[in-house]
Amino acid sequence: MARSLVIVPTYNEAENIEKLIRNIFAQQRNFEVLVVDDNSPDGTAAIVKELQGKLTGSLHLLERREKAGLGTAYIAGFKWALQYDFTYIFEMDADFSHSPNDLNRLYNACAKGGAQLAIGSRYKTGVNVVNWPMGRVLLSYCASKYVRWITGMDISDTTAGFVCYHRDVLETINLDNIKFIGYAFQIEMKFKAHLFGFVIKEVPVIFVDRTKGTSKMSSGIISEAVFGVIVMKFRSLFKNYLA
Repeated sequence: MARSLVIVPTYNEAENIEKLIRNIFAQQRNFEVLVVDDNSPDGTAAIVKELQGKLTGSLHLLERREKAGLGTAYIAGFKWALQYDFTYIFEMDADFSHSPNDLNRLYNACAKGGAQLAIGSRYKTGVNVVNWPMGRVLLSYCASKYVRWITGMDISDTTAGFVCYHRDVLETINLDNIKFIGYAFQIEMKFKAHLFGFVIKEVPVIFVDRTKGTSKMSSGIISEAVFGVIVMKFRSLFKNYLA
């Protein structure tokens, strides 16, 4: 049977992580969870370890020495998932901005709908964002439009961080050659999947801003996304870009 793994990167998510894991395990489909924790000083990893002895679902923990960026956390999770023979690999935030109920819809888009990359899209059917200030909504929406224009990808939400990959995508992309670690990581992964010709589908979801914990958004992350797209597109003009 094809196994599904939800990768959740964490840094100081003690307020959210137990509730999120319990919600994922409450889904009708059997999802396993891998928490990739960057040595959270608030004890996030300790909570996960305690839950491993309490819950009947398959809960895994990958501890890293320091905060090293969202992209590297996911890369570590991807490699772990491939090593342990998972077929469907999900990215998901720890702060409930992504609803666990939508995991089933992303899964169905891949397992039943023929997608090899399913994207939980905030902008496929308008702007489905709750509790963000208007400035941030405009920044995110315009960033996706900008990326779509630069790269030529037919994707409405190019910066989305709620996705499902079939393992074929992650086996094909050279994960050691991914350059970006912030939100540009999300763009680069989609861009390479696009260039390899994988089937990409967007599933409309409602994104709700976190109510607990602290946002990891920074000006450096935004700059990487804006200027990194140009660099990424330029590199794609050379034959060895997908090597």
